[in-house]
Amino acid sequence: MKKCIVMNIADNVATTLQGAERGDTFSVLDYSMHEIGRIESNEVIPFAHKIALKNITKGDYVIKYGEIIGIATETIEVGSYVHIHNLASLRGKIKAHINPGKDDT
Repeated sequence: MKKCIVMNIADNVATTLQGAERGDTFSVLDYSMHEIGRIESNEVIPFAHKIALKNITKGDYVIKYGEIIGIATETIEVGSYVHIHNLASLRGKIKAHINPGKDDT
């Protein structure tokens, strides 16, 4: 069985500790390395990349380490690979979210 780790209870993605093929089962581990669940991958997911722990609707926040890391650009099903093809990063855009309508100068 493959393993993935989730660092915060609020997270809706986990980090794979091994690469996976479609149909591989992951043991979902918390930060103490205790199993808190299992999930099946529904596509190839590389080592150290994100797997969706829940269904994430287009426009919803993607949360890792208890922090918002981006917004889903399409609906992401549980067990799916979460990466730049379905996630818009908020890195460098936080100021715009804090002060909407203000320019960056």
